Amino acid sequence: MNVYLAKFIMYFEIHRMHREGHSISQISEHLVINRRTVRKYLSMSEKEYESFLKQQSDRKKLLLPYEDFVHGRLEAFQDTSAAQMHDWLKEHNVGFPGVSQKTVFNFVSWIREKYNLPRIQPERQHQLVEETPYGKQAQVDFGEYNLRTSSGKRAKVFFFTLVLSRSRFKYVWFIDCYFTSKLAIQGHEQAFDYLKGVPDEIVYDQDKVFIVSENGGDIILTDGFRAYTREKSFSLLFCRKADPQSKGKIENVVKYVKQNFLYNRTYHNLETLNDEAMGWLGRTANALPHAFTQKEPYAEWIVEQSFLTSYTACLKKTSPFTTYTVRKDNSISFKGNLYSLPLDTYKGPGTLVSVAIDQNDLLIFDQKGQVELCKHRIASGKGIKILNTDHKRDKSSAINEMIEQLCLLMQHPDQAKEWLYTLKAAKPRYIRDQLLILRQAIESANPDIVDKTLQYCLTNKISSAADFKSIIAYYQQQEQKAEEPGAKIIQLNPLNGIVSEDAFRQPEKSSIEDYQSLLKKK
Repeated sequence: MNVYLAKFIMYFEIHRMHREGHSISQISEHLVINRRTVRKYLSMSEKEYESFLKQQSDRKKLLLPYEDFVHGRLEAFQDTSAAQMHDWLKEHNVGFPGVSQKTVFNFVSWIREKYNLPRIQPERQHQLVEETPYGKQAQVDFGEYNLRTSSGKRAKVFFFTLVLSRSRFKYVWFIDCYFTSKLAIQGHEQAFDYLKGVPDEIVYDQDKVFIVSENGGDIILTDGFRAYTREKSFSLLFCRKADPQSKGKIENVVKYVKQNFLYNRTYHNLETLNDEAMGWLGRTANALPHAFTQKEPYAEWIVEQSFLTSYTACLKKTSPFTTYTVRKDNSISFKGNLYSLPLDTYKGPGTLVSVAIDQNDLLIFDQKGQVELCKHRIASGKGIKILNTDHKRDKSSAINEMIEQLCLLMQHPDQAKEWLYTLKAAKPRYIRDQLLILRQAIESANPDIVDKTLQYCLTNKISSAADFKSIIAYYQQQEQKAEEPGAKIIQLNPLNGIVSEDAFRQPEKSSIEDYQSLLKKK
């Protein structure tokens, strides 16, 4: 079917639905086109629409003067992308107009169709791979999907999925926010608990959740994931970038979850969705024979389970973070109840906090989920206000007063204030404790040593009262050693660049004639 005929079919379908009494919004939603387009087509007669299409097809192309250039380049390099062609056009044509990338893409596509120059994709050769042994390997990946709620709105969900390469036994877990290293670790823990064991090796994409840099093959992991893998027995295998074929089993599982479980499913809430997913795994995904092996994943998992390393939980199970909007009265609404937040949490419209559930407690963190702001016991019922009277206290003035007092104890108050406010930003929840530690350390030390420590912390961007106290102790120890009478300091392997004279001494050499004379005497 050509484009001209397809557009006419669209025109007739719009008019048919309008005659049947459908509104413009309903037509727009059903045909997935803009409402203004629907309104525009309804205002045209059949002849007007036909002349409109002809006018579009006869419209002069803005990049037509560059046809020979693009044609020549495509003939010489048929695999050239539209993005690269756009750069070449700007490089070799000084007066090239400032058009969008889509305009260049459409023009290059038109040239390809006109001169029969389809883009050549390099064909990759694949080879059949042997089945992995039981317990040897699993593959992990993430997915996302848009579901419709019962009210007709859209809800985006994200999921973690794992499959054992030999048995094809699967696990899936849904959340309503983007995955972080912490959430990915929680997904691993829940998967291992579901599998009742840990495989020898797990295959991953080069996802930013797991790695910081490819580093030429020496993968640099994120801090959280690196610490987690040290506690576990499995090894890591990362695929190269843009290479989904190397982990085809999990790619098929992601597609299977979307097309078999999520397709046309109504979203109620995360808890219900995960319960439904467990039911789907039990009755379908892990129960029906696999299309290739023709074996039930569950039956194969029973065999594979004895080959898996026993699983020991190392992570406290908590629910994933969910962001909530902070109200003007420094509170959040959670399941029909209001929970108070510390004063000054609200920073204006759009202020967010991250919330997690730990058994019966509601944990509230900053937006990044790094600093815990407060904790409440989850209330039963609706319409209840859960208040913490301590949240009403304005502690900022007292903290600022403590900072001012500490600055007066140091030789350079301005530099001290700069460092103390850096400390406050780094540890806002523990700033009072930090200031008390600093006061104790400063009052018991020499002012010169305190100033030396302050300069060291500013230079090396250290934001910790404990580190400040340790550096003072180090300088005090060095000062005491220097004051000890007759103290002899021995430098071993000095790195100051000064070489001792003894290093240049040459050992004495014996003459060969001495040895010859001794042999003759014998």
